[in-house]
Amino acid sequence: MSKLTKQDKIHIFEEWTLEDKRGTYLSKKYGVNIANINYLVSLIKMHGLSILDKPYAHYSKEFKEQAIKRVLLGNEAINAVALDLGLASRGMLGNWIRSCKENGYNVVIKKKGRRTHEQEKAERIRAAQARKRQAASPEFKAYCRKRIYKKLDALVQKKKEPTKTEIAKAITELRHELGLAVKKIIEIINTNEDLPHISRSNYYDAYTRDDKDQVNHGDVIARIQEIYDEIKNRYVAPGYRRITHILHREGYQINRKTVNRLMRKMDLYGYVMKRRHPYSSYQGDIKGRIKPDLIKRKFFALRPNMKWYTDITEFNLKGKKLYLSPIIDGCGRDTVAYNISRHPNLKQVMSMLNDAFKTNQALNGLIFHTDRGWQYQHKAYQHELAIRGIEQSMSRKGCSPDDGLMEGFFGILKREMFYGQENKYDSLDELEQAIRKYINDYNTERTKDKLKELTPIEYRNKSLTA
Repeated sequence: MSKLTKQDKIHIFEEWTLEDKRGTYLSKKYGVNIANINYLVSLIKMHGLSILDKPYAHYSKEFKEQAIKRVLLGNEAINAVALDLGLASRGMLGNWIRSCKENGYNVVIKKKGRRTHEQEKAERIRAAQARKRQAASPEFKAYCRKRIYKKLDALVQKKKEPTKTEIAKAITELRHELGLAVKKIIEIINTNEDLPHISRSNYYDAYTRDDKDQVNHGDVIARIQEIYDEIKNRYVAPGYRRITHILHREGYQINRKTVNRLMRKMDLYGYVMKRRHPYSSYQGDIKGRIKPDLIKRKFFALRPNMKWYTDITEFNLKGKKLYLSPIIDGCGRDTVAYNISRHPNLKQVMSMLNDAFKTNQALNGLIFHTDRGWQYQHKAYQHELAIRGIEQSMSRKGCSPDDGLMEGFFGILKREMFYGQENKYDSLDELEQAIRKYINDYNTERTKDKLKELTPIEYRNKSLTA
């Protein structure tokens, strides 16, 4: 990030926090790796903009040793330690650790000025001797054995038996980390019966063989990573289906099974939703206000404004509650109208209806389906539907599958922008803004298999012109 000026860094931080610009956009705009963008934003959030005025610092041997020990012995993450120490770059600590390992786990402070050829030669000889002494020490041999066992044991713990390519990749990483020869690493592995064995010839065959996926799908792999990072930064990790839709819209000809396989190979996985207890507005049945179920779980509609669905869901943020009441069309699953309120009262539902009726005039014959919440049994609500020729439909008592379309929508929404991310929102106002942005993106950007890989709005518009 040295090529960025102080003003560039301030602009990146402002665009990230105030304008909600993320990963891929800022990376392309400023020509900086996404990981460096994330580190810069986290650094300023932790230490403030004054950290950018910090002059070039010369770090002592003791300072570097303490930082390295926190990573190697304290098992702290490199980025977390670098941020805590206020290092200007996330790569500085990684370079210190690499240099420490190359010098026999000793921190070497280089003297200023250029060295003569004789000094460089003597330094190389001293470093080689130090590595030999280190390799011969019982402590280092024990560390190497422990590290090799741990690395290979992680492969064994997976459900499937590790392939020769995975074993060769692990050995290559151990070579660079420990500085040992392939022969020595394989000997240590093969002495343990619980680890997957491999011969030297098999290792070199797998090591030198071209990765077919990189050859055939190199550009797709890079794009998958970009899409995954971009969506994950905004909401949660997307699954292979959603990424496949985006690739298809961008012109890539690739099967979703191939995308699934590549994502697994890249260790990219979608978020799995946990079941939560839904909000219920049911307070009993009012005689004469209960309507029959006209939908009978046949949620799909051939054209827009044939079937509408609504319900209320609750967001509990640090003990404070927010309520969302949307209307979903059964044709394209688009959100026709919605209302967000601090209280689940009749005013919220009536405001939602007014917004929907403003943009949708001819609704005679529309079926409007809900559960048996008290708002939907209210005289004022039922009157507004009746005067427009709308038929009201209600699910059976205590039968949530009858309201499955709304349950599914709420599940997707909370899974992608709320569950597990509550700490992102400092107030109900921030949460409300995030919900509004998500609903807009859901309507105009999020594609679905059932909608032929179109967004809800695209499918609605196509149905209206068909």
